[in-house]
Amino acid sequence: MAAADKPNVVTTRWWWVRHAPVRNDGGNIYGQSDLACDTSDTYVFNAVAKVLPRKAVWYSSNLMRTHQTAEAIWAAGYPKPASMPWEADLAEQDLGRWQGMNRAQFIASRPVGSSWFADINEPAPGGESFMDLYNRTRRTIERINAEAAGQDIIAVAHGGTIKAALGLALDGQLERALSFDIDNCSITRIDHFASPERTVWRLPMVNQQPWIADDAHAAMHQPAGPEVKKLA
Repeated sequence: MAAADKPNVVTTRWWWVRHAPVRNDGGNIYGQSDLACDTSDTYVFNAVAKVLPRKAVWYSSNLMRTHQTAEAIWAAGYPKPASMPWEADLAEQDLGRWQGMNRAQFIASRPVGSSWFADINEPAPGGESFMDLYNRTRRTIERINAEAAGQDIIAVAHGGTIKAALGLALDGQLERALSFDIDNCSITRIDHFASPERTVWRLPMVNQQPWIADDAHAAMHQPAGPEVKKLA
């Protein structure tokens, strides 16, 4: 019998949505820079709106690109919720003085095979480490799990934040979490099962892209962290 079918088990489902693509970054690392995103691809938002559960509670980071993404989902037919709290702790990693640096040049300067901007414990100069991001994301997830236990939660956030949430579901295995791709507008679902005896996480889907059958929308792929460019 599945955990969700057992008595005294509270199931809370997290539906993470990464924000829409940022087109005005100039090819630079943007981290917590508050840049706008491109929500013009209505086909993508129509597909996302159909997948997300109704009667969910909504949260977003405090950065405008998550608010614009949520607005585009509602404009595509998802019933607008009564509220959507902005959670600063769900913002992207603060990459400090790396923000504004040319992304390709920075990645070329890092060790081959790096799965993130730096080692998980290495803070960006004047900013955070990925571990800092993980700790604040975990703290916020645990609080919202208590506040919205048993509900569907839609969280519009960032590639780094969603990877941090995956790290929590993987019992703190952050390097494994960083190996996942998280594309713009993709949906990642993480279920939390709580009983008096224990809690369990499950990953029903990661980086789902309900529009992916149509190659015309491939521009939803932007790296959320270092990425080796595909050979021509």
